[in-house]
Amino acid sequence: MYKDLAFDHDDYMIDELRDMDYAFDEYSLSDPDFRDLAFDEYGIEAPEVYLDVPYVPTDEKVVQAMLDLAEITSKDLLYDLGCGDGRIVVAAALDRRTRGIGIDMDPMRIADAMESAGNAGVEHLVDFFEGSFLEEDFSQATVVTLYLLDLVNIELRPRLLNELRPGTRIVSHAFDMGDWRADECKSFSGIHLFKWFVPAKVAGHWQWQTTSGDTYKVVLQQRYQRIKGKVWINGKKAQLTSAALKGDLLELLIQPDATSQPLSFVMRCEAKQLVATDDGFQATPAVKLG
Repeated sequence: MYKDLAFDHDDYMIDELRDMDYAFDEYSLSDPDFRDLAFDEYGIEAPEVYLDVPYVPTDEKVVQAMLDLAEITSKDLLYDLGCGDGRIVVAAALDRRTRGIGIDMDPMRIADAMESAGNAGVEHLVDFFEGSFLEEDFSQATVVTLYLLDLVNIELRPRLLNELRPGTRIVSHAFDMGDWRADECKSFSGIHLFKWFVPAKVAGHWQWQTTSGDTYKVVLQQRYQRIKGKVWINGKKAQLTSAALKGDLLELLIQPDATSQPLSFVMRCEAKQLVATDDGFQATPAVKLG
C-alpha cells in the first residue's frame, strides 16, 4: 500500500525498529531537539584536530561505491566535507550531473580540486571553498560525504543532526558516528562504508483523528532514528507494536486491543505536523500537543 516509502527491509536498523524486543531504558532516548545526547562534550574549540586528519586519496572504485550507496542523482546537492583534491565532487558531477561543493582547510588541495574540475569540464557544476566545515554552511545539502576520522565524525555529528533537513543522506568512508548507528553498512574491497538518513524530530505528544471518529494520542521517545512510545485510542490504552523512522517518514503500527489486527499509520513530518501519506483512514494530520 505504501510503495512510496521504500523502507529497506534488508536494512538492519529498520529491522531492529520493527522488532519490539529491543531494550531501551528510559534514559536512552532523546528529547525532540537531541539536546540530551551529550553533544556538549564535543566542542569546537580544537580545530587542530582537523589538521591532524591525514590526506589519503579515496580509490576511484570506492568513490563510485560511495556515490552508489548515497543513491545520488542530478537532482541532489552534494557537499563533500574534507574534500581533498575534489575527486568525489568531480566524479558525481561528471558521471551523474550532480551539483557539488567541496570544503577543505588545505589551499593546495582546493587548487588541485579546481584544476581537476576544469580538466573534467564540470567547473560549471561544482565549487570548492577553503575553510572549516565546523563553520561553513552546508545546510542545503541533500547528500553529505565524509572521509574523516571517527573522532571528527562525532564532533561534526551535532551539526549534521540539527542543521541538515530530515532525509538528507550521509555517507562515510571507513569511519562511523559512535552511538548514532548507521542505517546501512556495506563492505567494498574490505572497506566499510556507512550511510545514515538524518532523522526528523518526532519525540513528543501527538494526536489525530481517524475517518471513523476515533481520537489517537501517542507519546514518542526518540534516540536518533530509534523510536518507542505509548498510545491511547479515545483515552483507552492501546499497544504500539512497532515504530520505524526513516528520514522524515514515520510508520506506527498500532493494535487497538488484543483481538484486533494492528493498524498501520504512515506519516511524513511536515512543519510540526505528521501528515498521512495516503488517503486511508487517518482523517487529520497528527498535531503536536504542548
